Amino acid sequence: QTPMYGRYTQDLGVYAKEEAARLREGSQRRSVSERSRTLDLLEYDKGRCAKCRICTVRCQKFLISRVGEDWIFLILLGLLMALVSWVVDFCIAICLQAQKWMYGGLDSNVFLQYLAWVTYPVVLITFSAGFTQILAPQAVGSGIPEMKTILRGVVLKEYLTFKTFVAKVIGLTCALGSGMPLGKEGPFVHIASLCAALLSKFMSLFGGIYENESRNIEMLAAACAVGVGCCFAAPIGGVLFSIEVTSTFFAVRNYWRGFFAATFSAFIFRVLAVWNRDEETITALFKTRFRLDFPFDLQELPAFAVIGIASGFGGALFVYLNRLIVQFIRKQKAINKFLMKKRLLYPALVTLLVSTLTFPPGFGQFMAGRLTQKESLVTLLDNRTWAKQGIAEEFDYISHSQAWKHPQVNVFVTLVLFIVMKFWMSALATTIPVPCGAFMPVFVIGAAFGRLVGESMAAWFPDGIHTDGTIYPIVPGGYAVVGAAALSGAVTHTVSTAVIVFELTGQISHILPVMIAVILANAVAQSLQPSLYDSIIRIKKLPYLPELGWGHHEYYNIRVEDIMVRDVRYITLNCCYRDLHDVLLTGHLKTLALVESAESMILLGSIERAQLQSLLSQQLGRPRRLEYIRERAAAEKKRLSVVSNPGSEDGSQRANHEVRFQVREATARGAHISRARFSWFFFCWQFFCSVICPLQSSPSSSLLLFYFLQIAEWEEQQLDEQVNFNNCKIDPAPFQLVERTSLHKTHTIFSLLGLDHAYVTSIGRLIGVVSLKELRKAIEGSVTVKGVKVRPPLASFRDSGTSSSENEATELHKLWDRHKSMSLPREHVPSDSDEKSQ
Repeated sequence: QTPMYGRYTQDLGVYAKEEAARLREGSQRRSVSERSRTLDLLEYDKGRCAKCRICTVRCQKFLISRVGEDWIFLILLGLLMALVSWVVDFCIAICLQAQKWMYGGLDSNVFLQYLAWVTYPVVLITFSAGFTQILAPQAVGSGIPEMKTILRGVVLKEYLTFKTFVAKVIGLTCALGSGMPLGKEGPFVHIASLCAALLSKFMSLFGGIYENESRNIEMLAAACAVGVGCCFAAPIGGVLFSIEVTSTFFAVRNYWRGFFAATFSAFIFRVLAVWNRDEETITALFKTRFRLDFPFDLQELPAFAVIGIASGFGGALFVYLNRLIVQFIRKQKAINKFLMKKRLLYPALVTLLVSTLTFPPGFGQFMAGRLTQKESLVTLLDNRTWAKQGIAEEFDYISHSQAWKHPQVNVFVTLVLFIVMKFWMSALATTIPVPCGAFMPVFVIGAAFGRLVGESMAAWFPDGIHTDGTIYPIVPGGYAVVGAAALSGAVTHTVSTAVIVFELTGQISHILPVMIAVILANAVAQSLQPSLYDSIIRIKKLPYLPELGWGHHEYYNIRVEDIMVRDVRYITLNCCYRDLHDVLLTGHLKTLALVESAESMILLGSIERAQLQSLLSQQLGRPRRLEYIRERAAAEKKRLSVVSNPGSEDGSQRANHEVRFQVREATARGAHISRARFSWFFFCWQFFCSVICPLQSSPSSSLLLFYFLQIAEWEEQQLDEQVNFNNCKIDPAPFQLVERTSLHKTHTIFSLLGLDHAYVTSIGRLIGVVSLKELRKAIEGSVTVKGVKVRPPLASFRDSGTSSSENEATELHKLWDRHKSMSLPREHVPSDSDEKSQ
């Protein structure tokens, strides 16, 4: 059926349907027969565990048939992630409590307090960086950019392995236990994906759908939702957030999987907190008690809008500052070279700097330095006003709120210092090579900014807002909720942070201000900077397709012919094995185009590199070489036994003379053979000795050289044979574009289908290829790369008048005149006689 691939015939569709149905029925019949045969064999087994294994197999069949593998997988995933999240939080709490215990026990000596306050996080961060670097360097960072790339269809090695899971969990626990301004949301998306990948491998041992790669991608999409859901106990916001940050196009069929797994995981996570007596019942993670009868006044909406706009600028500045720090370190070659040798020095120095500035008796007293991130967020979401008119003496609250009180400065200065210092500290800390995220630090900074605006409103309106004779005081905690959602949404370019704050606080009273602020923040941030995750993708140069910007109409005028690679590597239908060998040596492409001939260039399909390597190994592999060696050795052994007489010196001399003559002749024939191929021939030395030794006491080097040259000549003959594609898997319909496809449409198709390349054809003829690299270069504006034919930017704006349409019509007429002699299949038009007969 090989000549049929890629042809435009009416029988191809029927043949493809029949072949697909046959393969599907065969696989189902085979799987059923194998399972039934396994069960039958177990019944005949007389061993001790035969009945147990029969019971296990039957229970497995019952569970799979009655419950469904998806439910089992999602329940296991949710349960495992809830346990991991709870254990990580428990260990982090112990580490933070140990730091406070060391700091409080040395209150008699400030210097010893400083050493304990600084040394503890430095040791934890250094251990986290070293452990991660040794075990799995892929565990460094957030993990969301990598998952965004993997869900796009790109394979990243070692990112979903057990070693990465261990390094991610232990490294994240130590990093967050140090008290540095780092988050756990991004890493938990990666951890959940790791759990899903490992569970898929485990479930595939029992057979079934988890051997399918597409199903694994669907489960990874659900795992991303579980990661956010078990981190914040926010299943709805987790599903929406995971869709926004990891998917360009989302398959709705995965919607229920994400909600089911995330809800189950969040439920178990909160049940574990109740079981450990951290909570009395299942409640929100940061429960607030805002008034519900009149949460805010209409006159406060402009203040909420200001929070949203300012958060948009702040989010863009955060992303820019984070990227600027990384690029500065990379551009300084001396510093970069030094830090590459001393990998643990950079995280230790950054941790030392941040810990020194947050030391409570020092500068930390002006920015609530002794509070952890969780404690800071709890105090910022408090619905009580901290100070009236900004007077510090009226600060009468106890517990963690005392950290915001200072005798010399008022609460506004403390909040401003907290925002400014935490802003650049978080941007700097997220560049440390440890497993960490940036969502939680940004969330806390946004809450502090909202609290600052709320306290300012409370100072400007000390008696509250009068409405219908009723006085409603300002609630600064509501402003903190709005600020947290707005800034985190601006940094991540998501709107689902609004839903996350509702689930975190357990109240939905400020839904309108939160939505207004988040939408405004996103509008401002998206017009200035990419999201934090897209920025990391650019920094790491991951193979991900960037999004199209707003209002770039030139993307509709740039076409595939402007950016495609015209020098396409291909193989022909009548090629020889030598051509395959040369193509595999010269390039590293995963798939190669199969064309009819070099003259016609009709695209017949595409073949994966592994298939071509299999064809070569079948033709020139070790089994065929050894078979040829045996045949030659047997023939030579038989011939020499006839020619030579063991008792006659004359016969022995005649045999040696004939061998030397054949060696000279074979050397003359094989003089063109490359020396590199002789390396394999010496591998067969022992085989020759075992075959020839019964004939001669010690085989001469000339005889061995003769056999080597014979094998080399045989290999050359095999390489010159024509390739047989009958036993090769050929994709008869690789994705194709025409040269006039716009860049916008190409971007949409690549994003929707998860393509990494597409062939460009003209009337079936292969004329070029477009990959993610060319598409990314074209979108980013730097399309002047080697091997890509690019028009000048202004040349891409084609005329939209009648001249272009006339030119296209003229080209079509010429094309029709050139191919009008070809017999094209046409639809049957019923004639008058046919109508009468009916």
